[in-house]
Amino acid sequence: MVGVVTSPLTAWENFYVIVGSAGAALTGLQFVVIALVAELPRRSSHQEIDAFGTPTIVHFCSVLLVSAIMSVPWASLWILGILFGLAGIAGVGYVGVIIRRARIQKGYKPVFEDWLWHTALPLVAYLGFAIAGVTFADHTSGALLTVGAMSVLLLFVGIHNAWDTVTWIAVERTPKPPPTAENPSISRQPVAAEVSPAVRGVD
Repeated sequence: MVGVVTSPLTAWENFYVIVGSAGAALTGLQFVVIALVAELPRRSSHQEIDAFGTPTIVHFCSVLLVSAIMSVPWASLWILGILFGLAGIAGVGYVGVIIRRARIQKGYKPVFEDWLWHTALPLVAYLGFAIAGVTFADHTSGALLTVGAMSVLLLFVGIHNAWDTVTWIAVERTPKPPPTAENPSISRQPVAAEVSPAVRGVD
């Protein structure tokens, strides 16, 4: 009786169905977010969108791409190492582009949290892909675990960054508070002048 050889990718089928579907759905939702940004009174520049909006789409699409690669019935698994290595190198290069764009845009000054979620964590994820690609032939199980973990990391990075954008839109759309004595920096609206007792006379 001839033994049936089971591909190590079989055990990951359900995982990548979930992750890939999430990446595709969230990609569509990001288009809605960009549409909301366009409706703001103060529209974001192309530089801001390139630095903080477009990378979210790229991360979701990366997850979708990895899910598609893992769903292909490969006759030989050695090509996966090459594909993951190339994807990791391309991702690392793109993080460099994100850093440059974030520095040259003038509409928003990034803080530590922005650098963490927009550059550091994506860099870790894409480096993980590259390392998995290099070690895939000798450590297949470990490489598959790494790719799965980095895919989830990119998914959560995209979710966090999209949520940041949505909350920023909510704040921008919130009406400004009326001027108060406690907030003198806000210019007061003109009001009718009060008439002094000297002018109106004494009853």
